[in-house]
This record gives sequence, structure tokens and C-alpha cells, in this order.
Amino acid sequence: MVKLGPTLERWLAGDRVGPLPARDADQPPPLLSFEFFPPKTEALEQQLWACVRRLAPLRPRFVSVTYGAGGSTHARTHATVARLVTETDLVPAAHLTCVGATREEVDEVARGYWDAGVRHIVALRGDAPPGTTYAPHPGGYAYAADLVEGLRRIADFEISVAAYPEVHPSARSADDDLDSLKRKLDAGATRAITQYFFDTATYLRFLERCLKAGITAPIVPGIMPVSNYAQAAKFSAMCGTSVPDWLGAMFEGTEDDPDMRRTVATVVASEQVRTLQANGVDEFHFYTLNRPELTYAIAHVLGVRPRPAVAPAPVGVA
Repeated sequence: MVKLGPTLERWLAGDRVGPLPARDADQPPPLLSFEFFPPKTEALEQQLWACVRRLAPLRPRFVSVTYGAGGSTHARTHATVARLVTETDLVPAAHLTCVGATREEVDEVARGYWDAGVRHIVALRGDAPPGTTYAPHPGGYAYAADLVEGLRRIADFEISVAAYPEVHPSARSADDDLDSLKRKLDAGATRAITQYFFDTATYLRFLERCLKAGITAPIVPGIMPVSNYAQAAKFSAMCGTSVPDWLGAMFEGTEDDPDMRRTVATVVASEQVRTLQANGVDEFHFYTLNRPELTYAIAHVLGVRPRPAVAPAPVGVA
């Protein structure tokens, strides 16, 4: 269920003034999840697994593995998820899209994940290959809500879907985009994970609209720590995320100072998540870009500390 902290209740009531309350010392730390992308080269493979090893002791609720435009990374995604299942005690969530495949082909991939021990799917419409516009595949799932319905027929998956606080770039309107989210959740999705955002008020306004639309499923904020401002600004322009002027000002003059960039990035993201945390948000999804240090530092600010891996029980022991 969507939860409202006391500050968020005041915010929704129109009170935008006053300091954020401190988080209670005995309040449990929030739940975290992390997103990785499948590697394309041996060097990137090593970077990915170094990231996994660094973040695994934080005991995330799950870790997701992305799917390229047009399903272009299907084999690498499957291989990464399978290795997470067999070599770690992390809970993997595999991205699955509607693009470029029939329903039967998508269902086969989903069954393959289930047979491999994967119980969580991130169900997405997916992006068309570069230079093209999205069109449903003949005989395929047209949109993410249809995919969610299909997955529900296949197995008892936990299903996450995407939400867009600043509206999906191809949506006809903000209301149409919100209706799309509601259809995905009504079709059986467990939660929504948002596109990343930089202005915290953007998420709070979006949450207000979700509540008014009768959406009660968790709307987990997606957080992307900025390790390279220029790249983040370029990518944000492509995916419809606003980059506030103050963010550019924070990174100004750090182009040749990587230590300062990391410090600024940690401060910016830490302030964002602490503000959300003070507003009653108790779960965060981090877009790691396969780089663990900023996410690890921000988790520390949130009160999340490393815990040892859970050793498997000896055979015959309950």
C-alpha cells in the first residue's frame, strides 16, 4: 500500500514550509533494490560482477537486469539472471518486453525464467530499436498491461512495472499515462518502479495523482546517482526526465575533478532520498549503471548496513 508520512500529508495539504523531521533512530532502514545491465564485453562483465559483489552484502529486496531496445540483449540478460540464481543468494528480477516477439515467444522466455528459478519479472512495453517508432508486433503483446495479464496466466510471478512521474515520452497526455499505469496494476502487477527524477516534488505530486486515481500499490521511487553530469543530462533529454538548473550548478567546475564529482553526486542523491525518507517513503530502487560506490554510500546514509550472506542449510536440516 502507498504510505503517507506526516510531512507528506502536510505537503499534500498545501504546507510546503518548514524543516524536514528527523527519522526516528529506532525506525528500520528502508528496503532497497538495484538495477544492473548485462555486459557486452569481458571488461564490462568484470565490472558488473565487481558491482554485484560490492552491493550484495546490503541484502537488497531484489536486483533487476535490463533488456535492450527491441529485445537486443535477451541472451545476455538471461545469462546474467541465470548466474545470479546459481552463484549468489540475491533475488533476481528479469526485465521482459513486448517488442519484436510474438506472444508465444515471450511466453517461452517467461517459462524459461520460471524453470530457472526466477520468480520476479519487470514487465515493460519496451523501446523500439534506434531510429524506429514503437509498433506492436503482429501476434505479440501490444502493451505492458497485456504482458502482465499473460505472465499471470503462465505462473505466479511477482511482477513490477514502470511508472513515469514526468510522463512517458510517447504518452498522449499525463492522464493517459496514469491510466496506463492503473491498467498494468489492475492486470496483476505487484508494484510500480518510477523512472528516475531529480526534483523530489515531482515524485510527491505524482504520488498525489496516483492516490487520487485510486492506485494503492507501492510506487517505488527510482533513484539514479549522477556519476557523470554531461552523460546524465544527455540521457535525461532522451527519456523525458527534467534536469533542474540547480543540478547543473552543483556540478559546474567538476569536469576534471572526479573526486569532487563523486562528493557532489553523493550529497545530491543523499539529500533526495533523505527527503523522501522523511516523507514516509520506505523503499528505493537504484539505477546503479553497474557502478556500486555511489549507491553503497547513499545506502549508508539511509541506514542500510552490510550483512553477511545467508549460508545454505546443511542437507537434511530444516
